Amino acid sequence: MVGLFLRWFILTLAIIVAAYFLDGIHVAGFASAFFAAALLGILNAFFRPVLFILTLPINVLTLGLFTFVINALLLLMVSGVIGGLIVDGFGAALLGSLIISLVSWLLSSFINDRGRVESLNIELHRKRGDHWE
Repeated sequence: MVGLFLRWFILTLAIIVAAYFLDGIHVAGFASAFFAAALLGILNAFFRPVLFILTLPINVLTLGLFTFVINALLLLMVSGVIGGLIVDGFGAALLGSLIISLVSWLLSSFINDRGRVESLNIELHRKRGDHWE
């Protein structure tokens, strides 16, 4: 349960980051981004798999890049429902979906299923000479 709320907060931060970097996305405040993240999470859970299966041939031809178009359409749908989130057009939604996906993936990669932050421990050992493994 903690993991769900942590990922919800990460999605909220990703929406705020996209609004900060793009002129075409405007967020009225944290509460608007918070509710937009909730609705975007619900739409991603229910409609994204259906849209992904319906557009599977296009997704295969574009090597998965059409997924960003699906995400952009879902972001436009959320902006139509949430009054505090304004997306000016499809181009802004496409770039916003790219930023939101990257930030969410980057921050969520450090969180396990229980909602705990994980870190990577990498140890390098010197083999022969100057080579590291």
